[in-house]
Amino acid sequence: MGSVLNIIKIGGNVIDDKEQLQNFLEKFAALQGKKILVHGGGKIATRIAAGLGIEAKMVDGRRITDESMLDVVTMVYAGLTNKNIVASLQKFGCDGLGVSGADGNTIKAIKRPVKDIDYGYVGDILVDSVNTSSVKKFLEAGFIPVFSAITHNGLGQLLNTNADTIAAALAISLSRIYETRLIYCFEKNGVLRDIQDQHSVIKKLKKQDFELLKKEGAIFEGMIPKLENAFQAIDKGVKNVFIGNALNLHLYQQGEFGTCLMSK
Repeated sequence: MGSVLNIIKIGGNVIDDKEQLQNFLEKFAALQGKKILVHGGGKIATRIAAGLGIEAKMVDGRRITDESMLDVVTMVYAGLTNKNIVASLQKFGCDGLGVSGADGNTIKAIKRPVKDIDYGYVGDILVDSVNTSSVKKFLEAGFIPVFSAITHNGLGQLLNTNADTIAAALAISLSRIYETRLIYCFEKNGVLRDIQDQHSVIKKLKKQDFELLKKEGAIFEGMIPKLENAFQAIDKGVKNVFIGNALNLHLYQQGEFGTCLMSK
């Protein structure tokens, strides 16, 4: 097994708050060793779409991406948001390289099949979706890849893809080369016993404890898919998964960051 690789996903309200985002990026830049940043899109795409007269349609928190909305999310996620993040990282002395899944053929996906809902140009990632060779070249050359939530299908079609899923897929694939740790950063301090109490962080969470808390209804429903993805990543070779507050990232290498998820 090679060196340690930290894959950090930033999302939630932090993306929409310039001051908090800058605070997070400064902490990310200071993180030692090999690392990858994956970012979501926040609410900027919805705001820009509205200004263009394009209605944002959501089903259960998931964006319907028709042709017009695909243009907007590509411009915002892979353009405006991605390049602003990369420029800020350069300011902090971190040599970020902004990429989509199409760049270097790093991440291919398939268009989500239509079942009850047609999500449009939304990409689902498969087992062999990540081109580990390309990502490794970026890392070994000393760059810090900064992934937007845009992939491609290998046939010229871009696809809007969930950033949490991209981060997990990168972590699983790269765990064959590096000792990989996956870190989900958002506005809460970790997995909470009481959603109203930011201090009720569960420091260590095993899979069996998660299943028990889920049955009890103690884990907030919005966290369930994130945690299920996280435990799946651990089952497939990722060393650890952490979930915590983006503004506390500086505590990560001190072992004091959020919730640590473990298989056993």
